[in-house]
Amino acid sequence: MTLPCRRLLRSIIIAIFMSFALHSLSFAQTFPPLPKIRLEPLIGRFLEPVALLHAGDGSGRMFIVELHGAVRIWKGGKLYEKSYLEIGDRIISGGERGLLGLAFHPQFSKNGRLFVNYTSPIGGLHTVISEFRASAQADWVDPKSERIILTIPQPYSNHNGGHILFGSDGYLYIGMGDGGSANDPHGHGQNLASLLGKMLRIDVDKSESPYAVPPDNPFVNNKEAAPEIWAYGLRNPWRFSFDNISGLLYAGDVGQNDREEVNVIRKGGNYGWNIMEGKICTPGVAPKCKKGGLKFPILDYPRSEGTAVIGGHVYRGVAMTELRGVYIYGDFGSGKVWGLRYDGKKVALHQLLLQTDRNISAFGVDEQREMYLVDYMGEILKIVPDKRK
Repeated sequence: MTLPCRRLLRSIIIAIFMSFALHSLSFAQTFPPLPKIRLEPLIGRFLEPVALLHAGDGSGRMFIVELHGAVRIWKGGKLYEKSYLEIGDRIISGGERGLLGLAFHPQFSKNGRLFVNYTSPIGGLHTVISEFRASAQADWVDPKSERIILTIPQPYSNHNGGHILFGSDGYLYIGMGDGGSANDPHGHGQNLASLLGKMLRIDVDKSESPYAVPPDNPFVNNKEAAPEIWAYGLRNPWRFSFDNISGLLYAGDVGQNDREEVNVIRKGGNYGWNIMEGKICTPGVAPKCKKGGLKFPILDYPRSEGTAVIGGHVYRGVAMTELRGVYIYGDFGSGKVWGLRYDGKKVALHQLLLQTDRNISAFGVDEQREMYLVDYMGEILKIVPDKRK
């Protein structure tokens, strides 16, 4: 090789190296370490709270869901003594049963419609999705206004899922666990004829029936599948949320004995349960499983880190600018709070934000998109920047 050729080859190698180095440096600058946070106690006095949300009506009210069947109002530092909604008379609670979810219609300020998810013992254990109506500005809902939308039989007392929310498409999303027991003994997760072990998506704005199936649901043309299904292969999706910027649906799916997982739920996706637990083949079920066609979680972690993942929210508030775009989630058993950045294909940054002694049951956001932590032992705390040295 002549000297000019060697010089040219050397120049090309140096250029490639520098390009790679600059790219790596740019990546590091794009995703710096996440800042410290702390919890600011706000109010206690709740009985097994499991959800916190606002109605999107500009009222400044926050609504706290209690497992036994009550919804409380907290506003301006004041907890209202009278429950906003009280339906404990039709609920069986305890463990993973009870009043599990609440969602306000996107047009709640105009139509006063709100929806709940609870477990009922009447006629055999089952999940109930129902609608209530109230004056949008009222601080009380008549429990007699209930209209049942959907009922789903539950073979066991655990893995009821329970979270519900409206997407920007106006449809109601319903997270259903696999029906309970261990190892999904009835195979609900992979059975497209069953509503258990799924993410459901329905249209509650059709007046001629309790609900309709959106025409673009992925299995509407599959005669062997329930058309309400949006995604499947879930074990127990306890809490999930949409990022209002990216539109991605993040979900924490509680594991069995080995892995806890965070998923980005996409249309028609099979998230693996009970073939897989997290990113591994489910021990005791399919130790040498075939993973083809299955959607892997964007992140999973071992039981040494926690025992029940609690899905959170992508932070979009203003008080902690360095956390914007970070998905904040936690674990019920370990009390840990993590943050991750997901670039649409992979987790680009994952970091432990806080070690708490809390039994985290949910995260919530207010109308300003600031974020809160719900402690199952009865307290609401705000997530704030830790500026202490």
